[in-house]
Amino acid sequence: MQSTPQSVGAASHRTRFKTGTRFAGWICLWLTAALVTACGGSSGDGTPASNSGFIVVTASSADGGSGVDSLNEPDRPTTTKDASRFLHQSSFGPNAAALDEASRFGPRKALLRQMDLPVSQYSYTTVGEAARAGIHSSGSRDFCDAIAGGDSNCWRDYYSPVPVQWEFFRHAVSQPDQLRQRMAFIWSQIFVTSARELDGSYGFAFYHQMLRDHAFANFRTLLERVITSPFMGAYLNLADNDAQDPNENFAREMLQLFSIGACALNEDGSLLDGKCYPTYSNEIVRSYAYALTGWTYPVGGSDPWCDNGCRGNTWKNARYYQGAMVGKQVGHDGAARTLLSGVALPAERTPQQALARVLDSLMAHPNMAPFISRQLIQFLVTSNPTPDYVARVARVFRQGRYTDAAGSIGNGQPGDMRATVAAVLLDDEARDPARAEAANYGRLREPVQFIAGAIRGLDGVTDGDHIATEWGYSGAMGQSPFVPPSVFNYYPPDFPLTGTDLVAPQFGIESLNATLTRINFANALIYWWSIQGSEPSDIPGATGTRISYSRWESLLASPADSGPMIQALDQMFTSGRLGPAGIAAITGATDQWTTSQTWLADQNPPSNWKRERVRTALYLILSSPHYQVQR
Repeated sequence: MQSTPQSVGAASHRTRFKTGTRFAGWICLWLTAALVTACGGSSGDGTPASNSGFIVVTASSADGGSGVDSLNEPDRPTTTKDASRFLHQSSFGPNAAALDEASRFGPRKALLRQMDLPVSQYSYTTVGEAARAGIHSSGSRDFCDAIAGGDSNCWRDYYSPVPVQWEFFRHAVSQPDQLRQRMAFIWSQIFVTSARELDGSYGFAFYHQMLRDHAFANFRTLLERVITSPFMGAYLNLADNDAQDPNENFAREMLQLFSIGACALNEDGSLLDGKCYPTYSNEIVRSYAYALTGWTYPVGGSDPWCDNGCRGNTWKNARYYQGAMVGKQVGHDGAARTLLSGVALPAERTPQQALARVLDSLMAHPNMAPFISRQLIQFLVTSNPTPDYVARVARVFRQGRYTDAAGSIGNGQPGDMRATVAAVLLDDEARDPARAEAANYGRLREPVQFIAGAIRGLDGVTDGDHIATEWGYSGAMGQSPFVPPSVFNYYPPDFPLTGTDLVAPQFGIESLNATLTRINFANALIYWWSIQGSEPSDIPGATGTRISYSRWESLLASPADSGPMIQALDQMFTSGRLGPAGIAAITGATDQWTTSQTWLADQNPPSNWKRERVRTALYLILSSPHYQVQR
């Protein structure tokens, strides 16, 4: 366990863990083994009341409507277990209000309402125009001296991803548009950029806001926004790519990772004839590199060391990340080229015309639908979907419309993401609880989802401090937002699960250290953070990380019965999967706290038997494989 904070007596901490030690030790070993080898207003204690997952419904202008009036969609009530499973799949995790409403609405209506919620906004996109331009005009030292007088936090606040990482977790815990945020984070793991190569805090904000804005857009629109993003242009060398000798980096990753994949696929996502037939050659990569030449940064930056002419190419603008890149004819290749899907690129075209033909060729490729569809299923539902599941979602991707007994979702254009996401989350393999019991079903809950879900489920609030950065808990678990180690994301979608024929993508960053960090996070969240009263003075809007116990304490009406409290936690965090044996074991541990332990009132801060029972149950549930593995 992590070391005891000095502000709380070490003796007090040791006393808390005297009872239930054998069970706690056993579950730690159980968790380690499971994660390494197994298959798949304010509350009474000072924390703000949690936000409902479904409050205000307004269609987003960024990616169009769902094609369905979600306000008038009829309620189709479902079980609490199904509602909980749906929210674990479609959000960062349920809270009490979202669970109640999803139970009443049913998954279909809850899905549609989520798609129509207003888009949560990164406030860092509102950093002053002068500051944004200055970051990429005078160099970090001159800029920080000029605007901050040498403030030691200047690099953190203007160049690093940290302010945006903080806000990412604040939104993941508290903002209503949960499905949009999950989708944007998924897109950030497919269309990867990374702080390992980039700086400029506003650039991180604009890029990831773009992914939110277009999370449910047509895939063609989303891919176009990624291609023309100056942030992506800087990361994969597409910005200022000159026809004289184009860099192939972006073209190769666009084909391999962003659109069609490296091997020819059947509609169900399996390899064609069971072999890897390459989908492109080096010559094709070269053709796409030439097709995408002539794009430079938007106007807004400046270069204090020389004017644009000193580069020898007057068409190139200075580095700047707001808006979309602009295509310049003078830097664009003019030769006829051959692309995929039988698409020809004529000579003497504009950069914009070439981009349109590039998108035509990719959208027409038979690999795109199964390649993207399978990954969406893996990110949202299960790491090893059946071929039929992939084929059904791929068919919807290709047709642009999802249809069930209640009607249709989508506009009928290939690549419609509202239809595709509906196909993923409303499919029988996502909704049928019997399928979830199969040994090859489910996915390891990735660190970001694990952290945000725990705080959300406990009516919590966070400012992102201690958890968001590479040196915080998410980084220690291998997934600090916006800092993947390479363009291949934090982990590959085909990472093998040792000793099986299954894949387990998130196990690519799992280790014994990461497993223990998960347990230590649960310990810190439950026992320490919510009782500390000081927040960092140098973090704007600091709240610390707080959770509320009052909801669960209210279920302990009698010292003789911890059952209702444990069952409610079971529904919230594991969708009712603890089972009789698990509930009995946790009950045995929690019942060690009794009304006779009056010394609890003398602790710093004071406690009582109810709070300690809740804490014990929470610690064991959050540490268990039943929460770590989403089913």
